[in-house]
Amino acid sequence: MSDPVLTEAAAAEDSARIKVNPPVFFVSAGLILAFALYGALLPQQSGLVFGQIQAVVVRDFGWLYVASVAGFLLFVIYLMLSRHGDIKLGPDDSEPDYSYISWFAMLFSAGMGIGLVFFGVAEPIQHYASPPVGEGGTADAARQAMTLTFFHWGLHAWAIYIVVGLSLAYFSFRRGLPLTIRSALYPLIGKRIYGPIGHAIDIFAVLGTMFGVATSLGLGVLQVNAGFSYLFGLPVDTTVQLVLIASITLLATLSVFLAGSTGCVKRLSELNIILAILLLGFVMVAGSTVFLLQAFVQNVGTYLGSVVSRTFRMYAYEPNPWLADWTLFYWGWWVAWSPFVGMFIARISRGRTIREFVGGVLLVPVLFTFLWMTVFGNTAIDLDMTGAAPIAQTVANNLPVALFETLAALPFATITSFIATLLVITFFITSADSGALVIDMITSGGAENPPVWQRIFWAICAGVIAAVLLVAGGLEALQAAVITSALPFTVIMIFICYGLFRALQAERRGGSADLSMAEPAPPEPELSWQQRLTSVVHHFGRSDIESFIAATARPALKAFSKEMQDSGFSPELAEDADCIHLTVPHGERGSFQYTIRSRPFLLPSFVWAETRKVRESEPKHFRAMAQTSEGDHPHDVTGFTRDQLINDLLNRYARFRHTRRLS
Repeated sequence: MSDPVLTEAAAAEDSARIKVNPPVFFVSAGLILAFALYGALLPQQSGLVFGQIQAVVVRDFGWLYVASVAGFLLFVIYLMLSRHGDIKLGPDDSEPDYSYISWFAMLFSAGMGIGLVFFGVAEPIQHYASPPVGEGGTADAARQAMTLTFFHWGLHAWAIYIVVGLSLAYFSFRRGLPLTIRSALYPLIGKRIYGPIGHAIDIFAVLGTMFGVATSLGLGVLQVNAGFSYLFGLPVDTTVQLVLIASITLLATLSVFLAGSTGCVKRLSELNIILAILLLGFVMVAGSTVFLLQAFVQNVGTYLGSVVSRTFRMYAYEPNPWLADWTLFYWGWWVAWSPFVGMFIARISRGRTIREFVGGVLLVPVLFTFLWMTVFGNTAIDLDMTGAAPIAQTVANNLPVALFETLAALPFATITSFIATLLVITFFITSADSGALVIDMITSGGAENPPVWQRIFWAICAGVIAAVLLVAGGLEALQAAVITSALPFTVIMIFICYGLFRALQAERRGGSADLSMAEPAPPEPELSWQQRLTSVVHHFGRSDIESFIAATARPALKAFSKEMQDSGFSPELAEDADCIHLTVPHGERGSFQYTIRSRPFLLPSFVWAETRKVRESEPKHFRAMAQTSEGDHPHDVTGFTRDQLINDLLNRYARFRHTRRLS
């Protein structure tokens, strides 16, 4: 006879073999694979097509990129300074999952990536040698070069990430919607986010993220090839780059496979931070330290003084291809990356207020990026201006090798070049792994732990797309792909801003998440003063809440289900140790869902920031949190009696029926 426990486990494992939202997964995968086949079979033709598409987008929609990104920055600053800034990304009683130090450290890591290593020297020195206006190679060109670099990597980039990250965090943690892009449009289209419109939104998010990640991987391989050429004399050509992509993608795939059991990605991410700080510190000390500190302060001031005029500069009266090659490429790249980075910063920011979220995300990564660009960019410019190394000439001929030429002019060049190459490889692996996870979450409808094989599939896709783009035109094809793929998502982000604004306004008025039929929140059951006191002062353990679900919540929901069955409905009840879930189907009108689950909270602390914090080992207290399918806030039902739970359920079910009649 088979063991029922083993049989149940096998069934659970079998059900986890595929966990996707079919329209999003298969359409996205089909489009990506079709693109890969087209680029692989017709590389020359595809390269020409990419260039033509980019030209059309830049000519006809460049203004939209510039205006949208400016609007995103103004919007997030408004949210930070307005009364909406006090709203929490989670229930009103929620606490941050991480201390300030831990949160800042993770935001710091979010600001690091292949792009910083690739462009840390290349962009400032190229603007210095060939500025958009004026003569190159002068002190004025050097000042302008750093201002332009700060402009592309500063507040605007992180404002784009904030729009997506803030909307994900708000609608998921506070409104209880899935952690996918479509949820941000709930205030505008309501339940239709679960239909074709929502599928299309997620598909555009997947395509943008895929091409954004592939662009980063392509840049990373160019940098690795340049590093191996400098260290080992390896030739710089497409064949070597394809071999490198295949090899590093294989490592990324292995990282995905091992992530669940070994914490491989976490350790690689920590290694990234350590290597980056070591490299940054070495260049600062080995270079002109005082000059770099002075330049950092002056660069920040110059950037802040010119940020408004630079934001809206379109070169309308003196057409300049520089705008498309640099600014529009960056705006498209950041938009394409926004679901990726936005998902990350949303997941680590639960319990923060909107003001904390915007302020922290705008300042911490931006200041580190400015320091990185100053140390590497100003060091390269100083070496070129003093004649110590012809960095500008090197960049003109071979962009990826600029970093290694700069390191060659400093002590221990071989060691630092090896560290830089290793840094790019580890960034490649973690970017592919994390990008695959985000895409997988979107295509699986917000599932937090989808099957590993799905992540492996997306990681391999990212490597294949990077290879196709390099074969089809190298850096120019990477730029064309990212600018083009980001255009539809830019339009979606405009609606995301409007949807978030409407939701925040409705919340201030006391309305529901479904703004098309705003309705006051249902009344809470009347509690005795003894119940309220116990709920306030007592810290419940996990076993307490599990007992509450078993002894009180389960009988209450079963009694409700029986009455519904007697009335001709077909309710479904699913449960496990820490959760019980009721679903009442209503045909074309959708289903009413009511869930009670055990949720951990960090124990209260009056310390501003702990020096060391490991989430798994920290003491927690638990509460029984109830939530419906109507996008309302999770509410605490710990200590409710059976009748009080049924009354709470009835109030929310009556509201569901009322809104369906209105619709």
